[in-house]
Amino acid sequence: MQNFLDTLAGHVLWFNDRYWYLVIALLVIAGIYFSIRTFAVQIRFLPEMFRSVVERPGGDDAEQGVSAFRAFTVSAASRVGTGNIAGVALAISVGGPGAVFWMWLLAVMGGATAFVESSLAQLYKVRGKDGFVGGPAYYIRYALRQPWLATLFAVIITVTYGFVFNAVQSNSISDSVQANVGESTTVAVVTGAVVAVLTAAVIFGGIRRLSSVTKVIVPVMAVSYIVIALIVVLINITEVPAMIALIVGHALGFEQVTGAAFGAALMQGMRRGLFSNEAGMGSVPNAAATAAVSHPVKQGLTQSLGVYFDTIIVCSATAFIILLSNPSFGSENVEGVSLTQSALEAQLGGWVGPFLTVVIFFLAWSSILGNYFYGQSNIEYLAGERARPWILAYRLLVVLCVFGGALGSVALIWNVADLFMGFMATINLIAIIPLGGLAVKMLKDYERQRALGLNPVFRASSLPEARGVSLWREGETEAMQLVSKSD
Repeated sequence: MQNFLDTLAGHVLWFNDRYWYLVIALLVIAGIYFSIRTFAVQIRFLPEMFRSVVERPGGDDAEQGVSAFRAFTVSAASRVGTGNIAGVALAISVGGPGAVFWMWLLAVMGGATAFVESSLAQLYKVRGKDGFVGGPAYYIRYALRQPWLATLFAVIITVTYGFVFNAVQSNSISDSVQANVGESTTVAVVTGAVVAVLTAAVIFGGIRRLSSVTKVIVPVMAVSYIVIALIVVLINITEVPAMIALIVGHALGFEQVTGAAFGAALMQGMRRGLFSNEAGMGSVPNAAATAAVSHPVKQGLTQSLGVYFDTIIVCSATAFIILLSNPSFGSENVEGVSLTQSALEAQLGGWVGPFLTVVIFFLAWSSILGNYFYGQSNIEYLAGERARPWILAYRLLVVLCVFGGALGSVALIWNVADLFMGFMATINLIAIIPLGGLAVKMLKDYERQRALGLNPVFRASSLPEARGVSLWREGETEAMQLVSKSD
């Protein structure tokens, strides 16, 4: 059985190595294009991002949505997880320290992409039974007028986040636990069962219960992890300049013997960066659409900040821990959580192993909750008013995948995650590149109102070229119909 899994993982990896050249090309094109069109909104509006993330719910229907901060924590719950700890370790293990540089670059470019996709999600959000819903499926259907492509995306994101990515998170929790107590099938089974039960207890409670959990877990665990990383940096402060030079040197090929090493750093950095910050993948817009804000741009800015928080801060923390502990980074085996854990123990002692296990548990579990929500919101899109039995079945399958992921092969699960992630990103990027002009015009409207000293408020009438918009109309009181007559 193990030989079969290893063979399957190898075949998936072979396909990924080729298909991801297309994905990376689209990510770079979108990042550069949106950075130019918005005049680097992800850099110019950094102070405004902090203002947006703490703003109270606004707009005509504030009571129907969640706050900007809650929407931010739901998206952060999905972003900040094993991709920041296991994923970064995996990237360095396979691609070397240069992979970190490409993560940083993708984050800077991805901030503009995240702004566009989340602003569009707000523009095309609709009213559901429990609040606002939206995401790529909605703007692909109503703006691009391609319902078949919207359906395809909704199916892929449901499978990717609900099943594949949740298996990744559960697998990393199991890997971390076994790194402390020893490898054992019994430990994996018990770990999977515990995580599955805790997940079921929350996901049957809806978005408000989910966001009330993530708004506490994500900040506490992320800050705890960052503090530990800062301690490691301070202990090795004299080595930091050499570490930065090592990252840049390997990224640009200055210290490589062959072009293959450069390619590995680029590929792993881009893959793990996208898995971690999700900019352009089409996942975060599902959370962005739930917020009640007075202007779509506010969620665009909030989610751009999420990219920086995830990659520049949390991912860098993991990279610094590993590279300051073992600059040679060499390993004959592909390593994830265990590489980060061994690096921390070498710096701070054995006590930090159990601590990291606790951090990984809560970050990964919160990611499972965020991932679950993305799938649910797209099932609601697919099934409409008949979604309830499908959501029940989906919840049960999520719990099973969480349990099964704890027992799976690390290599196979990560390779399958890469495959589905690439499919998602391809569809979403193909959609938002032609729709980006709408986000640019919304940004100009936002800037104009800010220049007048106003708290920006958006109305659909100010963007008449945006077809298929159902909310944002002055005086609108009727409930949104999920099926457009134009379809």
